[in-house]
Amino acid sequence: MVDPSAPEAAPRRISRRATGGDAVFVNVVRTIGASVLVITGGVGVFLAWQAVPTIHRYGLGFFTGERWEPDQDVIGIAGVLVGTVSIALVAMTFAFPLSLLTALYISEYAPARIKGLLVSMVDLMAAIPSIVWGLWGFFLIMPHASALAYWLQRHFGWVPFFQVRNTDPHSPVWDSTRYVSSAFCAGIAVAMMVLPMGCAVMRQVFSQTPPGEREAALALGATKWGVIRSVVLPFGRGGIIGGTMLGLGRALGETIAVVLIISPAFQVKWNILEIGANSVSALIAIQFGDASPSQLSALLAAGFVLFMITLAVNTLAAVVVNRSRSGADADA
Repeated sequence: MVDPSAPEAAPRRISRRATGGDAVFVNVVRTIGASVLVITGGVGVFLAWQAVPTIHRYGLGFFTGERWEPDQDVIGIAGVLVGTVSIALVAMTFAFPLSLLTALYISEYAPARIKGLLVSMVDLMAAIPSIVWGLWGFFLIMPHASALAYWLQRHFGWVPFFQVRNTDPHSPVWDSTRYVSSAFCAGIAVAMMVLPMGCAVMRQVFSQTPPGEREAALALGATKWGVIRSVVLPFGRGGIIGGTMLGLGRALGETIAVVLIISPAFQVKWNILEIGANSVSALIAIQFGDASPSQLSALLAAGFVLFMITLAVNTLAAVVVNRSRSGADADA
């Protein structure tokens, strides 16, 4: 029998507000995230502020000019921007297939007993200093890359990118000095530096493929490659694109390895096999020590342009990963 004097039952109010340890964790993570945004924004604001005198003095000519002659009061970054893009595209041409195939092998084909070792070895590549990669590219890769560049010009010289001006590809004796210290050689070294990043993202996304879809494809008679082609690759499409673009952002800003390999050239040149190239980051590293205040402003203006390009590429990569089906499960 219900007591009429008892208080009426009411639903318990559930609060979504974090308390105790959860509140501490939320506030700490929120503070760290906000500090990253503040630091990144501060870097952008500083570079933009330092670039104002250069933009005011040279105007659009700063972006369209090829020559970098501060003593003659002629400064332009069109040549180094083209060199930056050329080196990055060469790097991704080599890094993308290697990253994709390595990630597929580790996640789908590698025996369990060596999978951890392979993951550690790929991650270890990301820990190697860039100067070591630069020395590796200069002393070991460049002689072989020059031979490959000569072969490409000889067989595919009709493609504008593979032309090397003022050379005869069919000469019985070829001049190897015309094919070294190029965007092609630098791009190969940079490719090995961005490979671990792309491979890590792709491998993690592939590992999140739903087992039910794998088993369904196998039950329908699909082969191992059939499962990869029809289930794994479609599921990881966003991760493949995102990992590639993150690697591209890294390739655009690589410095020391490029400085050690290239022969600086200030001209708009899409001939990637030909000696002479430059990039924005290499320009800053080479010129920074001896720069006057006006030259320093120009270097920081070039750095601001590179900052905005890299920020745009990385932001687009994050959007692609977050909006994809795979990115929702592998956003780490």
